[in-house]
Amino acid sequence: MTEPLYTRDILRLAASIPHLGRLSEPEASVAKRAPVCGSHIVVDLVLDGSGRVAAIGQEVKACAFGQASAALLGAHVLGRTPTELADARDTLSAWLAGTSDDPGAWPGLDVLAPARRLSARHGAILLPFQAAAEAAALAMRATVRP
Repeated sequence: MTEPLYTRDILRLAASIPHLGRLSEPEASVAKRAPVCGSHIVVDLVLDGSGRVAAIGQEVKACAFGQASAALLGAHVLGRTPTELADARDTLSAWLAGTSDDPGAWPGLDVLAPARRLSARHGAILLPFQAAAEAAALAMRATVRP
């Protein structure tokens, strides 16, 4: 018998995305869409005075893998720097592409391992991290920080 595509852990994450909903006054907003599957995400961010994520809002319309990825992002994004978000995005991308055997230091990403063999799902999984990294970089540039 083959391993199920959507494991219990993936479905549990998909049903419990933190920080759902748009922020009323974000410093930066980024919308991303995965052309292969049509998944879509909007990430709103506010950084604190030291350039770390202070608030996030997510609007997620994606498959269970994309939703699970958004849940993992949302669970651990507060307090992260733009550099940490870019590193997480890049490491996740390399892991999904098979050029790395390590999903990186971001907690919980290994739960997405069943999708590594399904390149059509990679775009949905990357969306939250791509949007958050881009929004953090935009917010950092938009506001002068000490």
